[in-house]
Amino acid sequence: MTASAQEASSTIAAVATPPGHGAVGIIRVSGPRAKVAVLARFTSPHPKFTGFRPYRLHHGHILGEDGRILDEVLAAFMPGPGSFTGEDVMEIHCHGAPVVLQAVLESILAQGVLPAGPGEFTQRAFLNGRMDLTQAEAVAEIIAATSPSASLLAQTKLSGALSAWLRDLRSSLEELRAQLCLAVDFPEEDLECLAPDDFSRAVERIQDQIHVVLDNCRRNRIWNDGALCVLSGAVNAGKSSLLNLLLGRERAIVSATPGTTRDYLEERLYLQGLEVRLVDTAGVRQDADDVEQAGLSQARRLRHTADLILLVVDNSTPGAGIATAFQLACHSESPSAAQPTSSPIRASKGNAPILESFPASKTLVVANKTDLPRPDLEPVASLAELGYPVVHISAKTGQGLDALQDAMRSMLTSQASAPRPDTLTPNLRQSLALERADQELALLRTDIHAGLPYDLLGVRLELVSSILSEITGEITSSDVLDSIFSKFCIGK
Repeated sequence: MTASAQEASSTIAAVATPPGHGAVGIIRVSGPRAKVAVLARFTSPHPKFTGFRPYRLHHGHILGEDGRILDEVLAAFMPGPGSFTGEDVMEIHCHGAPVVLQAVLESILAQGVLPAGPGEFTQRAFLNGRMDLTQAEAVAEIIAATSPSASLLAQTKLSGALSAWLRDLRSSLEELRAQLCLAVDFPEEDLECLAPDDFSRAVERIQDQIHVVLDNCRRNRIWNDGALCVLSGAVNAGKSSLLNLLLGRERAIVSATPGTTRDYLEERLYLQGLEVRLVDTAGVRQDADDVEQAGLSQARRLRHTADLILLVVDNSTPGAGIATAFQLACHSESPSAAQPTSSPIRASKGNAPILESFPASKTLVVANKTDLPRPDLEPVASLAELGYPVVHISAKTGQGLDALQDAMRSMLTSQASAPRPDTLTPNLRQSLALERADQELALLRTDIHAGLPYDLLGVRLELVSSILSEITGEITSSDVLDSIFSKFCIGK
C-alpha cells in the first residue's frame, strides 16, 4: 500500500446526528486527510477564502463529483491533537434532510475516506489519549440518558472524577506494595514494615471505599436504567384502563370481556425526571386457558424482578375485593396459596405465599373504580395493618391520578433519592470489575491472617491493581474494546 493510500485509509466520516428529518444535520470527518477531503468538495462565495481557519465556521457549498451544488453548508476545522478524536477533524453543518446528508457524505467518501464504524470517533479519542475508557463509556451514557439524573451521573464520569478516584485507589495499593517489597528485598535490614494487623486494616479501608461506590451503583440504578413497574391483579380490575390513564393515551385495549390482556404490554412513563418501564400483565382468574397461563407465568417472572408492583383491585366488588385479588394473583403460583375468599388478608401461615409474592416494601395497592359504590373497607384496613400502602383511584374519571403518581415515585425513590453532582456511579462493566477487586482484597485479608509470606501477598495486590487498570483501559484486551465501542451509535 502506498503512503497516500495508507493515509487515506485512516480518515473516516459519518453522519453525526440522529436519523430522521431536522433543521440541521452534521457530518463528521476525522483523520489526516479530513481537511483536504472536505476542501476538495467545498466552494466558498467569500472572495478572500483561501482555506479553513481553525475553530471558525466557514460558509459555502458542498459539491458533488459532477460539480453540482449538493447543499449550502457551514464547515468548521479543528486540528489535532486538540480535537475530540485527537486527529484533524472537520464538521459539515448541512440541512437536516436524510437525502441531503447522504449525498454530502457520499461526496466526501469519494475522496478516499472510509465510512466510520459504530463508536469509531470515540474509540480514536481513547486510543489517542484524549480520554480513558471510563470517559469514553460516559459519552455513550450521556447519549443514552433518559433522565436529567442519568445525564448528571454520566457527566461526572466524563469529567474524569471516576478516573481520578481509581488513580487514588491504585496509589494506595502501590504504597502497600512498596512496603511489602521492603520486607521481601531487604529482610535483614531494620526497616519499618506493616504489621499484619495494620496491613489488614489498610486493605479494609480500601475495601470500604470500593463498597461506597458499589452502593452508589445499586442505589442509583433506577436513575441510570429506569425502574420496572408491573401492573398485576385479577381480570377486569382495570389494569389496562390504568395503563392508558398513566400514559395519557389509549395504548391497551379495554373491554368488559375477561382476559383481554393475555400477553404483557410495555411502555415508558416519566415521573418527574424518573423513567419508568410500565408493564401491563395478564389478569388472573381460576379458569385461565393455556395461553393465559403462559401470560401469567410471564407476569410472575416480571413481578419477581420489579422495582414496584401496582396491585390493581376492583374496589366496587361486593365483599372483600382486595383480599380476593391478592389470593387470585397468587393462586397459580403456589399450591399452598389460599383459595379466594371474602376474608381479609391477615399475617398468617396460610397467607404466607401471598405476602411473599407481594412484599409490602415494593407493592402499592391501587383500589380502582372509586366512581362506583364502595363496599366494606375492612380489607383495606387489614392491608394497612400489614404495611401495604393503598391509593384509591378511578381509572375511568382520572380521580386520584396525582396521588397515585406521587406514591409511585415516592416508593421508587425511597432508597434512591436524586443523586448529587459528585456521585460516582460505575456502569455494569465497571461494577463487575470493582466486585472482582473487592473479592481479591477479601482473599488478601484472609491470606494476611493466615500468615502467608509477603511476596505472595504482593502478587494479590498486583492483581487488584491490574483489575482497576482494566476499568480505565490501561490494561484491556482488544476484544473488550471492540465489544464496548460496538454498542455506540455510528457518528460518535
